[in-house]
Amino acid sequence: MYELEPVYKRFPQVPIERRFYAFLIDFVAVWLVSSMAGGNPFLRVLVFLALWLGMRVVLVSSNQGQSLGRWALDMKVLDAKYGKLPGLLTLSKREGILGVCALLAMFGFNVLANGISMLLSMLLLIAPLGVDCGIALSEPEKQQAFHDRIAQTLVIPTRRGFSLDLRLKRWVAQIRRRMQK
Repeated sequence: MYELEPVYKRFPQVPIERRFYAFLIDFVAVWLVSSMAGGNPFLRVLVFLALWLGMRVVLVSSNQGQSLGRWALDMKVLDAKYGKLPGLLTLSKREGILGVCALLAMFGFNVLANGISMLLSMLLLIAPLGVDCGIALSEPEKQQAFHDRIAQTLVIPTRRGFSLDLRLKRWVAQIRRRMQK
């Protein structure tokens, strides 16, 4: 008998920089809303985690594998084993890991905003996010970050979305053409 081809070979991979920009869109959206929660740090943490899980688990499960950032850049999350939308438990596992790393990064950026002398603290708080996502660079075939490996998920391109990156490229090209005239 012959073996089935693994799912990650059947689907094209999304470039790392597009995944980063999609994460950045989601992170900034959640960070901005959670920063309005007031001065109580505990309340901000709760709001951040609730919004993160809402946007990256509940929204993804009801929006065909797309969060706000993934929708803006035409990509979605798939279960690597079955090639379909992951379940709530898988998404919760995936986004729980990434959410804690994002929360630490939020603390790191807040520390930096309080003074440049805290640069080392910021770097230490951002390091888990860098390590988690940096693992995707070590394996060019699958491009799975740590949270993807633990949850056994993939991020693939899709035609459903806003195509923000393509629109920005088109706008920049138009601006350059107009400036050369």
